[in-house]
Amino acid sequence: MGLEMGCLSTLISKFTLYALDSRGSRSESSYVSVRTSCPIVDDSKAEEIADKVYNLYNGYTSGKEQQTAYNTLMEISPPMLYRVQHHYNAHYEKFGDFVWRSEDELGPRKAHLILRRVERLSRYCRSLLRSSHIQSRTDTVTYATCRSEGARPPGAAWRSYLHETRLSCTEKLVTVQRNTYGIAKLR
Repeated sequence: MGLEMGCLSTLISKFTLYALDSRGSRSESSYVSVRTSCPIVDDSKAEEIADKVYNLYNGYTSGKEQQTAYNTLMEISPPMLYRVQHHYNAHYEKFGDFVWRSEDELGPRKAHLILRRVERLSRYCRSLLRSSHIQSRTDTVTYATCRSEGARPPGAAWRSYLHETRLSCTEKLVTVQRNTYGIAKLR
């Protein structure tokens, strides 16, 4: 009868750490959060959405097109919205910047509801999202799974048991999505 303990590290946003003995008895959970500088953004998708919004705003915008544009922009995450705004302005600013066109096509109330969502982003995240190129990549991160060589005596506290027992640990791998930011596309 041994004890197992698992722990993920680095880019995972939340995970639980607990000890488990061979009978299935668990220790009290410890919740751990790891904060990343900026959530994942699919830059190709952001560019597609910017094109879609431009096409919806272009020419006479019917009520249905206005609602489609509004729904599209409200359904995406704030970092993705920031990136859509970036691409829209990069490609279509000569027809009016994203903020002005959104106010003109959707009205100031709906435009404000959309645009205030990007205000929640940190300055650092916004600076990353202004990069000319963002690429998504998958990294492999190691984590440890540990097993004790003995059984926990009945009534023994988990904390003292973990300090007094001999553990054998093995490294395992988990894949994690992340973005790379830069001024040029990576090959």
